[in-house]
Order: sequence, then structure tokens, then C-alpha cells
Amino acid sequence: MTEPSGRRLLVPLYVHPGAHPGPWDRLVRSAPALRGVVLNAADGPGPRPDPSFRAAARRLREAGVPVLGYVDTAYGRRSFSSAVADLRRHRRWYDVAGVFYDRVAAEARSLPRYRRLALASRALGARTVVLNPGTHPDPGYAEVADLLVTFEGPWEAYRTARVPDWTADHLPSRFCHLVYGVPRERAGLVARTAGRRGAAVHCAVPGKGENPWRSAP
Repeated sequence: MTEPSGRRLLVPLYVHPGAHPGPWDRLVRSAPALRGVVLNAADGPGPRPDPSFRAAARRLREAGVPVLGYVDTAYGRRSFSSAVADLRRHRRWYDVAGVFYDRVAAEARSLPRYRRLALASRALGARTVVLNPGTHPDPGYAEVADLLVTFEGPWEAYRTARVPDWTADHLPSRFCHLVYGVPRERAGLVARTAGRRGAAVHCAVPGKGENPWRSAP
């Protein structure tokens, strides 16, 4: 997958666009910088289509932003059929361009499960498959995902995080770091640090607590 060099932000935005339209408006205005926006209606697509999320997804698509449907995999414990059913609903209800698989396992023994899931996702029309173990997994995961999230955590942990040598065998555009609890004056430092650590894609938000992904970066 080839992306324009300016698209360096992958944004998980987990707030309802009807109740909190401001962050969604900012993302539309920032379209050229966005590698993608993760749409998460209810820890997935939810039980039925949500008109507010439909409208938000449409605005992002019209601005040229890839919209990715959120699917939880419960570290490999969730069934293949349940995960695929979520993606089908995302595609049907919100016309997403790709999928963001969250809580991904990191061990080599789970690779066949995620390889099968990625193949099924692409067969269903997902042009971008993101895997988020939130840490550096077995190197084989880098061959499965279009984009691999190798860090998700707070700013204080990110400051001293380390990167394994195997990541240097892949293009920086294949890796993403998601950092929350970032002081506003440090957002630029996160971008530079991600670049030095071989990740061309990142997101830095000030949020903390149970849902730090409630604001745009």
C-alpha cells in the first residue's frame, strides 16, 4: 500500500459525532495529514446503523480521508466469524475503506489466525488492514498488516520505549505509534520521536483515563 508522504496521522476517535461534533470537524479540516480515522460506534459497528456516524464517515470520505472500522479481536480469543461479521457491518453501514483490528495478540502462535483474518478482510474489500497489538509483536505480524501499531500507551512510557532491531527491515510507513496523555507542547516531540524510532505514522492526544481517544490530535 502506498500513501502520500504527508499522511502521517492515524486517529482513533472514540466519541459520538452527534454529541461531540468539534473533534470530527477538526479531522475533516485536517484531511491531507490523515492516514486514516478509526470509526468506533460501540466497541465495533454497534447493533444497528447510527445516522451520526454515517454522516461523519461520509464527510471524511468526501474530504479524501480513509475511514477504518474498529473491530476488537480480544487478543485472539474472539471467534473468526464474529470479527468478520463486524467488518461486514462496517462495510455495509459506513462504507469503510479498511479495518482497524484492536487488542491483537503478539505471539507467533496466533499468526495463522490473523493471517486468515487479513486475507478475509481484503476479500471483503478492505484496502487497509491495521493490526494493533500495542507493542512489538512477533516479526511475522509485519508481513500480515498494511500498518502495524507497535506502541499504544501513555506519554511517560513512550519516552523510554525501545524498538527491536527487526523493525529496521521494514519501511517506516508500515509502523504506527499511538500515544496518549501527551502535554500539548510535546505533540511535535512525539512526531519526531516516532520518526527516529522508525514509525512514519503516529497519533498524539492529551486525553487520559478510560477513553483517552476522545479528542483529535
